[in-house]
Amino acid sequence: MTTVLSLAALATTAFGLAAAAMALASGMRVVPALAVLLDFLTAAGLLRLAGDPDWSTIAAAAAVIAVRKLVTAGLRASQPG
Repeated sequence: MTTVLSLAALATTAFGLAAAAMALASGMRVVPALAVLLDFLTAAGLLRLAGDPDWSTIAAAAAVIAVRKLVTAGLRASQPG
């Protein structure tokens, strides 16, 4: 089961990179593309956490979520209006 979840996390990361590239290419805006990428990376981190819940996996998932929160808060603060 761990191999399946590991492959699912890898596929989620790859799909996230592809989706972010498509979002960037279609709209030429970095903010939505970065939001899509961070959502996919969060999902991949949670999939890895479901497979092997040791402390390094928990720390990696927490780091991805913390970076996602910081980046989205920074992007919202820098947008005019």
